[in-house]
Amino acid sequence: MKRNRRTAFILAAGLGTRLNELTSNKPKALVSINNKPLLKVVLEELIKQDFNHIVINIHHFGEQILEFLKEFSTGLNVGDFFTRGESSRFARVSTTLRFGRNDVIIEVSDERPLLMDTGGAILQALPYFADSKAVLVHNVDVLTNVDLKGFYDDFCRCDDAAWLLTQERNSKRKLVFDNQDNFLGRYNTETKEYDGKDIMPYNCKLLSFSGIHLFKPEYFKDFEAKPCYVFKLYQQIAENHRVTSKPIQPDYWFDLGTQEQLKNAELWLSSKR
Repeated sequence: MKRNRRTAFILAAGLGTRLNELTSNKPKALVSINNKPLLKVVLEELIKQDFNHIVINIHHFGEQILEFLKEFSTGLNVGDFFTRGESSRFARVSTTLRFGRNDVIIEVSDERPLLMDTGGAILQALPYFADSKAVLVHNVDVLTNVDLKGFYDDFCRCDDAAWLLTQERNSKRKLVFDNQDNFLGRYNTETKEYDGKDIMPYNCKLLSFSGIHLFKPEYFKDFEAKPCYVFKLYQQIAENHRVTSKPIQPDYWFDLGTQEQLKNAELWLSSKR
């Protein structure tokens, strides 16, 4: 099962406050770029790259995402929930789609009762990853043509606990790695705040996060499922296991957190058609 499964986790539960009125009546995942919802763009790219098990977390206007998935996959029964464990937070809905010769399983991790943040989202969704050797995490507001399949397959063959896909670009929030590419923490270039355990090394690397990372579920199993940031979890994991950076140089990469970024991406993508 693990050998033939490529699992991706789309983070689609965010409030999208930076998009202002665009998310006043819909989730960020359903904001459109060139007349296509962001979630659909990311789903289609993942399926194109042979990911056949996709989990999506929901919170803000989550019922709209369920309705979207009902249209995206006619086999989805939105009312077909079952509960994992004792907590209603683990309500789950899933469907199997057929694309050519491959079956694609799409599942929903329901955070409508409580937004779990980026780390808590992974911890709550761990039951969905029981048959997955690795998980690729993809922000719903990131669009790119990175070779995700290639990174995923290479990651499965290594002994690392996690890979954080990074870039050399201007941003005030940086990920900090030592000279052996081990993850240390985060640094804000404006406030000079560093959240690492010790003093930031003088010869460290400061890299920008791409909104995409990969992890092996086994390294998260001992954490309590509660709201938290994923980089705090990675800091703890990195104390005993390798959490490293992997640079990306795709043809395009967009973070669509604001209306200006959304418009710039629309113009660029339209010009390449």
